[in-house]
Amino acid sequence: ASRQVMLEQMQGVVRLELSGCNDFTEAGLWSSLNARITALSVSDCINVADDAIAAISQLLPNLTELNLQAYHVTDTALAYFTAKQGYTTHTLRLNSCWEITNHGVVNMVHSLPNLSVLSLSGCSKVTDDGVELVAENLRKLRSLDLSWCPRITDMALEYIACDLHKLEELVLDRCVRITDTGLSYLSTMSSLRSLYLRWCCQVQDFGLKHLLSMGSLRLLSLAG
Repeated sequence: ASRQVMLEQMQGVVRLELSGCNDFTEAGLWSSLNARITALSVSDCINVADDAIAAISQLLPNLTELNLQAYHVTDTALAYFTAKQGYTTHTLRLNSCWEITNHGVVNMVHSLPNLSVLSLSGCSKVTDDGVELVAENLRKLRSLDLSWCPRITDMALEYIACDLHKLEELVLDRCVRITDTGLSYLSTMSSLRSLYLRWCCQVQDFGLKHLLSMGSLRLLSLAG
């Protein structure tokens, strides 16, 4: 209730961040959201589940950015977004949303087709097929984060290289199944400026030779 009063008095808030609010309920979320909010970050709030996404989809028509780290959000929730949000939302970060599968990716690419920034970091059930859906449908992507997605293989990198021609940043940290073959696919990407391959333990010297032809690359991380 005190938070609701506070937010009512702070009429100018357009960015809202909620982190570690474990006493926070669905009702609390409904009362906190107003149509002016354009950027919402929710992380480490144990009660956040699909109903929270329903609230967001219904109450935030002007949403441009959603950062969500929630263990209980399922595939169903990613179909809730409205046509208005599909038009305006350009950034979606789903971090460690463990229940999300390729079915959720299907829902997401159809409901939010205009994304330019997407993170599926730690969404460990997503596979190469999910990445193929992303590559085929989200052609405007400039940044893609697939870190800590252990099911991703070289095949996913082939899909990315074939279809995501505007991609400038690719994060593949801890994608432990990626090999030098995958890097050979990436070497054809003419817009890629930043490539993160931290703790990709199968990448070897030969794979790095593929990257030498990438004239646009400005940042390469091989930590670990």
